[in-house]
Amino acid sequence: MLLHLSTWQEVEAYLQQSKGIIFPIGSTEQHGPTGLIGTDAICAEAIAAGVGDATGAIVGPTINVGMALHHTAFPGSISLRPSTLIQVVRDYVTCLAKAGFSKFYFINGHGGNIATLKAAFSETYAHLEDLQIPNAQHVQCQVANWFMCGSVYKLAKELYGDQEGSHATPSEVALTQYVYPNAIKQAYLSPEVASGHRIYSAADFRVRYPDGRMGSNPALATPEHGKQFYDLAVKELSSGYLEFVNAE
Repeated sequence: MLLHLSTWQEVEAYLQQSKGIIFPIGSTEQHGPTGLIGTDAICAEAIAAGVGDATGAIVGPTINVGMALHHTAFPGSISLRPSTLIQVVRDYVTCLAKAGFSKFYFINGHGGNIATLKAAFSETYAHLEDLQIPNAQHVQCQVANWFMCGSVYKLAKELYGDQEGSHATPSEVALTQYVYPNAIKQAYLSPEVASGHRIYSAADFRVRYPDGRMGSNPALATPEHGKQFYDLAVKELSSGYLEFVNAE
């Protein structure tokens, strides 16, 4: 059940049997020579829809732009500042908490969002209490990173070994190939790929990772692999969502 394809009456009826909602969140950032700029949002959105179907949960609109300031030296990358993303999350949750939602499950596709999301949750709890919203003390937020699912991590290591890397990975590229088979990209990938550098400014990132990859070989990705990652992530996160939403 997608929130943006529902009516307010349908949402009101849904709240009679569940207080949970899933939010896909990703990023709009470079993913190397063959990775789509929307990779992180595409992956989160597809998996969230699958989890929604499997669990009967309502799925909110995808937050497509996340915290990716370190990628903005590459054309096409868009980022929110951490303070902006915190306010976006706070405002989303506040509106829906007023309506009666209390369990917010963020399916995340971008590692750079994790710290900001956790800070946003703390800000949100305090904000709801300040507003004296009746169910403020019952509101809970959780972030679930699809790429950190145990089953996903295990398969990525089996398929790609050390060539999985940590950005523009074959696993995430494979998932986008499964979701958008008509948008598969081909480009030269140097066998030498940078890895292991700390992340500082956007300009420094581009110097250290000149083609945008971080230790990865996305040439190994296939749509068939993407289907496997999708199925594993949906299964694991469906269990995670149900455990979260049913917990006291």
